Amino acid sequence: MSKPKVLFYVQHLLGIGHVKRAATLARAMTAAGLEVTVISGGEDVPVLDSSGMTFVQLPSVKANDRSFDGLVDAEGNPVDEDLKQMRKQKLLEIFQEIQPNVLIIELYPFGRRQLRFELIPLLEAAGKATPRPHIVCSVRDILVEKNKPQRDVEMVETARSYFDDVLIHGDAALIPFENTFRRAADIKDMLHYTGYVVEKDLAMKAAGDQGSEEIIVSSGSGAVGENLLRTSLKARSLTTVADRTWRILVGYSMSDAVFNSLKAEEVPGVMIERARSDFVTLLKNCHLSVSQAGYNTLMEILLTKANGIVVPYAGGHETEQTLRARLLAERGLIRQIPEDELTIDGLANTINAAVEQPLDGLNELNMNGADTTAGLIKAWIN
Repeated sequence: MSKPKVLFYVQHLLGIGHVKRAATLARAMTAAGLEVTVISGGEDVPVLDSSGMTFVQLPSVKANDRSFDGLVDAEGNPVDEDLKQMRKQKLLEIFQEIQPNVLIIELYPFGRRQLRFELIPLLEAAGKATPRPHIVCSVRDILVEKNKPQRDVEMVETARSYFDDVLIHGDAALIPFENTFRRAADIKDMLHYTGYVVEKDLAMKAAGDQGSEEIIVSSGSGAVGENLLRTSLKARSLTTVADRTWRILVGYSMSDAVFNSLKAEEVPGVMIERARSDFVTLLKNCHLSVSQAGYNTLMEILLTKANGIVVPYAGGHETEQTLRARLLAERGLIRQIPEDELTIDGLANTINAAVEQPLDGLNELNMNGADTTAGLIKAWIN
């Protein structure tokens, strides 16, 4: 008997958090006996583990800059009609070929509005299919703040028109969905909290002593975070841990020019390298982690109980990292420095405080998001 099939669409535009979370969910669904195909519309991610799923790469698009005001192709040119048609056709072909029992769309309609040119045709095809798949939205805990009430109405109407259920990958005890989506009550019957998504097995299996007692400075695998890396290098000599090994991890989406410029600042005791697939091992072994505050990084910090300082990304219209970091800091789980308050002296002082007195807040968050998601998807099929 063939396994039930899941088709999972995800599009990352700047960082890699969306596609990394999708891959974690896909592996959990595979372990639960489902056959999962992930379709990614973003740039190739060298550090992504796509084992345990079929991974299909669309011709990539990404945000034109930190403002997310437009889309560009792999060469940096504005996305044209030909590319839109190519992606739309590819999506529809994959859908027809797989004929999934469940279609999962990551973030839309609560984001990714610029991808409607391909998502609406996909959703319409799914709605008309016989048999019709169960159609699910997969969304993180916090939406980016918008000052357009009519956009909220559009989200509700789209959810009601095309989707059966909405999976919220968070814990209402930390932040209810309605705190960042004012019309949540209008789709209350569709909402399901899964808990936070993190690959728990990674921490259990993390082997070796890589990163042991090091200071790990990272900016995810995305294109932003250069200022955090440079500020950390300048703060090093002012800290009480300047004699330890500092490992600086540069995201793959940062240009070679930026990487080489940072690499030129290597001195004895400092290693500068690209983001690594064994990041969880480094976190588990490190003396201190300094990072941005993306969803996945924060969950991995909590999972490994790393001594963490975060500087949430607040560029463009982004509010999500700042809010999540503040809520976790209030619980004594991390230290955080707002991005616009990041200074060399301030970072050095925070590092010294973290080393002298590591936080011991109790993590009571639900972090079973991957397994809960797999269970819900399986139940909806049955």
